[in-house]
Amino acid sequence: MTSAVPTAIHTDEPAGKPITMFGPDFPFAYDDYLANPAGLGSVPPGKYGTEVAVIGGGLSGIVTAYELMKLGLRPVVYEIDELGGRLRTVGFPGAPSGVTAEMGAMRFPPSSTALFHYIDKVGLETTPFPNPLAPGTPSTVVDLKGQSHYATTQDDLPEVFSDVARAWQRTLEEQVEFAEMQTAIRERDVKTIKRIWDGLVEKLDNQTFYGFLCDSPAFASFRDREIFGQVGFGTGGWDTDFPNSILEILRVVYTGADDEHRSIVGGSRQLPLRLWERAPEHLTHWPAGTSLKSLHEGGKPLPGVAHLHRTAPNNITVTDTNGSIRTYPAAVFTAQSWMLLSTISCDESLFPIDHWTAIERTHYMASSKVFVPVDRPFWLDKDPETGRDVMSMTLTDRMPRGTYLLGDDPASPAVICLSYTWADDSLKWLPLSVSERVEVMLQSLREIYPTVDVRRHIIGDPVTVSWEAEPNFMGAFKANLPGHYRYQRRLFTHFMQDRLEPRYRGLFIAGDDVSWTAGWAEGAVQTALNAVWGVIRHFGGATDQANPGPGDIFDDISPINLPE
Repeated sequence: MTSAVPTAIHTDEPAGKPITMFGPDFPFAYDDYLANPAGLGSVPPGKYGTEVAVIGGGLSGIVTAYELMKLGLRPVVYEIDELGGRLRTVGFPGAPSGVTAEMGAMRFPPSSTALFHYIDKVGLETTPFPNPLAPGTPSTVVDLKGQSHYATTQDDLPEVFSDVARAWQRTLEEQVEFAEMQTAIRERDVKTIKRIWDGLVEKLDNQTFYGFLCDSPAFASFRDREIFGQVGFGTGGWDTDFPNSILEILRVVYTGADDEHRSIVGGSRQLPLRLWERAPEHLTHWPAGTSLKSLHEGGKPLPGVAHLHRTAPNNITVTDTNGSIRTYPAAVFTAQSWMLLSTISCDESLFPIDHWTAIERTHYMASSKVFVPVDRPFWLDKDPETGRDVMSMTLTDRMPRGTYLLGDDPASPAVICLSYTWADDSLKWLPLSVSERVEVMLQSLREIYPTVDVRRHIIGDPVTVSWEAEPNFMGAFKANLPGHYRYQRRLFTHFMQDRLEPRYRGLFIAGDDVSWTAGWAEGAVQTALNAVWGVIRHFGGATDQANPGPGDIFDDISPINLPE
């Protein structure tokens, strides 16, 4: 899922050298690692069929399990709810089947090349997501302080918005060597990436996003900072990110993670479901046709985990919510890490104390969405007086903040994301029922579009989510606060277990909140691949010399280690 952060500066793409999520903290080519015909590695034949617990059936867990199966191991997936995690596609009660809403991840940048490896592998199609002012978005309305501005391109907006966009571009160029960093990412120039980024980590680890803006001469005006926070350019306003570390923002803009988003046709949950059912072309040990589904009794994962502890000699013992107990020589935990503090009973011996501290200090963003199904994409109708679309993708300082119009087939039902909010804005909705939320949003939209009656187009019950209230998530995704870099480094590098005491080995952590790019499915995939490498190493296996894994070259590209 994406976070509400500013888009990168658009530049011409050199042929064959796109921006990808290559670094900047750990510039490893996960896409090349996946594409190499040598595969991800191998384990000794004596380990074939060995069970490995995979806790969490979200994208990271399913990718982990899929790749472990290909190696000849037997992943045992635990999932407390349903496969997919925050790739959660749902229908609407009362509406026709096939009309769906994306409660979690709904837009994916092409720079997520490891993610798209799996999207392409299972044959999913993608289509441009209608972000504000995106080329495929028919029109956008920016509504601030009671005044609405209609635009099909940024040039249609008042000059002040261009001033703010230029201020952001100037800030990136003058303060953080933006152009040079993007060139280095395109070229996969690790030396330059490390030089720029390591210096910025040392300089900016204690700085908020808002403090960074205030220190920029280009943002000396409070008016510009306010507009920048409320509107942004790309996915929408991001003032709810202002308290977070500026390093979190830079990771996104350097790697184009907020640019040119695409949605998965038919829903994002199809990705983990298709991987669950897919029989890989190249399998070690298992007969042709084997899939994760076929390796699990009844084709379903085991229930959620209630207890997790170590047993002699150095095993991981898992008790599920049905009371069943199973013991494994290795396990991968891919659920959100706060569950280890609250809903799962754990031994302190699972991790060193510094890793427990990092888990406890993880900061999660709140996030909420509300969707309604409608009879058709009526927003494409033209106002007879103005000739404009009767309704547009909407950015506003009113309660909805962002309203997205999803669907363009005039002969089919469509969907409106009435509101997509973050952090404090999301918490404002928390006490309200879904119907109460809809009423507040429709009132706000009536103020912006007084001639449009959204209600008469609604054809089913609304659906909503507040991720901070979801007991198995307790937040949407990690967002580091100033000073959290050291904690994040501990979590990300946990897969390098040769550096841990033997009593702490064998349990690996993965998931987007362990990655440097939380809130992005790419981070879930990358950390899954780290964990797979760790399990290979733990079982005495290795990668092919022609395709070194993330741990093999770790010392050459490791994230900077700030002094304690």
